[in-house]
Amino acid sequence: MGLFRSVVFLLVLHLLQGSDTSLIQLNNNGYEGVIIAIDPAVPEDGKIIEQIKDMVTTASTYLFEATEKRFFFKNVSILIPENWKENSEYKRPKLESYEHADVLVAPPTLPGRDEPYTKQFTACGEKGEYIHLTPDFVLGKSESEYGPSGRLFVHEWAHLRWGVFDEYNEDEPYYSATSKKIEATRCPTGITGINRVYTCQGDSCVTRACRIDSKTKLYEKDCQFFPEKDQTEKASIMFMQGIDSVVEFCKENNHNREAPSLQNKMCNSRSTWDVISNSEDFKNTTSMVAPPPPPVFSLLKISQRIMCLVLDKSGSMAGSNRLNRMNQAAKHFLMQTIENGSWVGMVHFDSTAYIKSKLIQITSSNERNKLLESLPTAASGGTSICRGIKSAFQVLTGTYPQIDGSEIVLLTDGEDNTAGSCVDEVRQSGAIIHFIALGPSADQAVIEMSTITGGKHKYASDEAANNGLIDAFAALVSGNADLSQQSLQLESKGLTLNNNLWMNGTVIIDSTVGKDTFFLVTWNGQSPTISLWDPNGKRMENFTVDTDSKIAYLSIPGTAKVGVWTYSLQAKQNSEILTITVNSRAANSSVPPITVNAKMNKDTNSFPSPMIVYAEILQGFVPILGANVTAFIESNSGKTEVLQLLDNGAGADSFKNDGVYSRYFTAYSENGRYSLKVRVHGGTNAATRSIRHPLNRAAYIPGWVVDGKIEGNPPRPKIDEDTQTPLESFSRTASGGAFVVSNVSNLPLPDLYPPSQITDLEATRDGDNISLTWTAPGDDFDVGKAQQYIIRINGSLLDLRDNFDDALQVNTTDLLPKEANSEETFAFKPGNISEENATHIFIAIQSVDKSNLTSKVSNIAQVALFIPEADSSPDETQPNPSPGENLPNSGAAQCFVGSNPGRGHGTAHQTMLRQRPTCHN
Repeated sequence: MGLFRSVVFLLVLHLLQGSDTSLIQLNNNGYEGVIIAIDPAVPEDGKIIEQIKDMVTTASTYLFEATEKRFFFKNVSILIPENWKENSEYKRPKLESYEHADVLVAPPTLPGRDEPYTKQFTACGEKGEYIHLTPDFVLGKSESEYGPSGRLFVHEWAHLRWGVFDEYNEDEPYYSATSKKIEATRCPTGITGINRVYTCQGDSCVTRACRIDSKTKLYEKDCQFFPEKDQTEKASIMFMQGIDSVVEFCKENNHNREAPSLQNKMCNSRSTWDVISNSEDFKNTTSMVAPPPPPVFSLLKISQRIMCLVLDKSGSMAGSNRLNRMNQAAKHFLMQTIENGSWVGMVHFDSTAYIKSKLIQITSSNERNKLLESLPTAASGGTSICRGIKSAFQVLTGTYPQIDGSEIVLLTDGEDNTAGSCVDEVRQSGAIIHFIALGPSADQAVIEMSTITGGKHKYASDEAANNGLIDAFAALVSGNADLSQQSLQLESKGLTLNNNLWMNGTVIIDSTVGKDTFFLVTWNGQSPTISLWDPNGKRMENFTVDTDSKIAYLSIPGTAKVGVWTYSLQAKQNSEILTITVNSRAANSSVPPITVNAKMNKDTNSFPSPMIVYAEILQGFVPILGANVTAFIESNSGKTEVLQLLDNGAGADSFKNDGVYSRYFTAYSENGRYSLKVRVHGGTNAATRSIRHPLNRAAYIPGWVVDGKIEGNPPRPKIDEDTQTPLESFSRTASGGAFVVSNVSNLPLPDLYPPSQITDLEATRDGDNISLTWTAPGDDFDVGKAQQYIIRINGSLLDLRDNFDDALQVNTTDLLPKEANSEETFAFKPGNISEENATHIFIAIQSVDKSNLTSKVSNIAQVALFIPEADSSPDETQPNPSPGENLPNSGAAQCFVGSNPGRGHGTAHQTMLRQRPTCHN
């Protein structure tokens, strides 16, 4: 844990929702609504604000020229932390909040690591989540290592807005090129430089030529590419925007398809400009003639949370135990979730509205109890959502003249054909509407209110055992409160008890939480017998029982003991519905707690289009690997689908071991709302913290070549990237919000879903064999088992990509697909590629299911047919080859002749080969 002592808390807990909740709009070529948030852990420094302005202003001009006079930054909001001093320039935010931030200025992921990066975990062409810049970077302390901040901001913006990827790859910094030389991974190859090992001790630095690694046939691990300081090449911003001459993105005419860059891997070898020019932004704009105006900045300071609960008490709330379930959830929210210092009011509504409580600032349990007394006790009447909202506006303006940034939590179970009449008033109010839909008939029109105001949309069915209503309220933690003040859900579970009247289980309290730990039990009939034991076996007494609301709760004083807490609930009658919810806060303000954030990739969807479930597990900014992550997706009628989420870099999961767990969802049972809940468990020594550098981080420039000599930058902090620090056991649950599905058919349908695309195909040469590894897809995307694999090879990457069906097919008779997400291996002798002068074999796979539906063609793997030549310079001798390595000076290609397939191996079909036992340069 010592590693994390200096990792401070972040306000932004809902980082995962970045792309969904961004308020950015493109208006007449200019980006509006960009939010740059300064984290409260950043010490107050007015220079940061000025440097942000300078960075975005220079970035706007650079962006405009780089996009052929098409895009610029029109207005930008800078969010100032609440703990910074007041200033007459600072205004109160409207819809802007930390949870909508596009750019975070926050302490580094780990001490000493100032690399800027963009969080991306979705497909090519899809928006990223957020950009993370450190204060030292913004203040210009890393310019020599990363280039000018304005240029780098455009590099990161391309990740965030257009879903392009880096044109370097620090995991594969070199590759064997068709030129038969080892080339640095870059785009374009016109960027010149030298490859050297550069080591320093104190002020003394030594340079030497790079040796070839006997295993990889590429340069050794410590070899680095040093670019020439003076270049003429104009591209590419996604490789190294810090080079003075670079003012463009790589285009079709200069894109390097050979390089194993992330851009090539993630975007099917398309150039970055191809992806950008096919974006919605590009399609909706034309080039400008006049230069754009400079950006306009707004300085907005976070202040106290102001909220009004607007609760439905119409006649339909009397059914399905809805009124009492709403009160149970609201009580949990008011007792546990809402943060101290917040202002809270309350309105009830049916066909009219009733102000039940003006704004009260919560400073102790007294104010919480007063609000509890204001909850509705009876249900009757019609439904007028707009009257409820307008009464909430009265409550809010009764204390504060400005509604800007205030929150309204609207819960309703009914339809209201007049709800659309106040949408414009809501839009203009500056208030944020969070919508909790209860039951299958809750009005759809209110979704628009939450969407246009940046609020949350939650859904709870009438299945009380799913605990959806308590989860929905519990997810309404402040997006602006310090993380140490936020209530985290450790457990949320329910059961309908029939034959067995016992509900038993455990809850893990790990060392990152334990403050204000709160146990809540609810029931439907009679109060159960409740037993709770701490990790030492001591039984906890003094549960407060509220028989009217049918809840019992216990707040653990001080900090709860770390370890496994055991509970046992005994029902008094059959068909009883029991739930247990456990929340806690951070134990220590200097150690960030483990958090889970969940979301779907879309808020609305039309059958049969698949959806993707995402859950990100973090401690601060550090990903947590190896956890057991289960998603529960509940339909309108309460039917629940269970999915195991994976971080394996296959199927729906874009990157392996990045702490984002993913899975396709296609099991639609009906039209209407669905809700997502994720449960996470990390076992001792199973879950680990990953201290790898972020994947999509800015390229670190090791130094420049000036007049033939290397002028080195300070070395990047050394980190053993393979190190993963073990983690104690922990448990979390998180609500991922609601989404709406339409056009689901009630009729039996044919197989609609092919196997998912293989994205992690790798190839290595082993003597005469080529060995392949990949993760097995399923029958339907990543579920089930594919029927067969089609493996094809070609001497041309482009031919294989563009004409896969015409490429040479490998014999895969003995290759039977395994269950989805299993590791597949296969080896074959390739025979001879028919293309003259082929230097590589390129390999790709297509999967076929039992209905003969085919997947997209996989990523393309490659092996070189030659031992590449190392570069050399006149003033340095070529290094000796590694022991046992025979390095031919000619760089002659080695070719293979196909042979008969053996069991477990394959060969290229002989009828499609021209036998060529030798190859020539």
